[in-house]
Amino acid sequence: MPVYRNDRIGEEVQKTIAEILRTEIKDPDIPMMTSVLSAQVTRDLRHATVYVSVMGDEEVQKKALKALKRSEGFVRRQLGTKMKLRYTPEVHFQLDHSIETSIRIASILEEIRPASTETTEEDTDA
Repeated sequence: MPVYRNDRIGEEVQKTIAEILRTEIKDPDIPMMTSVLSAQVTRDLRHATVYVSVMGDEEVQKKALKALKRSEGFVRRQLGTKMKLRYTPEVHFQLDHSIETSIRIASILEEIRPASTETTEEDTDA
């Protein structure tokens, strides 16, 4: 089985689970600012690791992850009805902190940028 097939299936799983979380799960512990960033499917299509980002503090993230883990069976059942695969993969949710990291890096770069523009303006004045 070509590797790119797993990538395509992973992308489709990602889109489908994002739709399920947005429209069908009514758990108050899962905030509206929950994003499905990616999904990786194993070669045998039996397991899917879904990486999610939850905006909020650490307590909100832990609470949301616990709620997502409670809903894994429901999500798998809905995934099976929406996607026509031989095997419906078991869904495993994991937090992904890449968005928070990129925001932190962007803020550090913004702090550095004014200092670098001041030095270039001084160089051009001389």
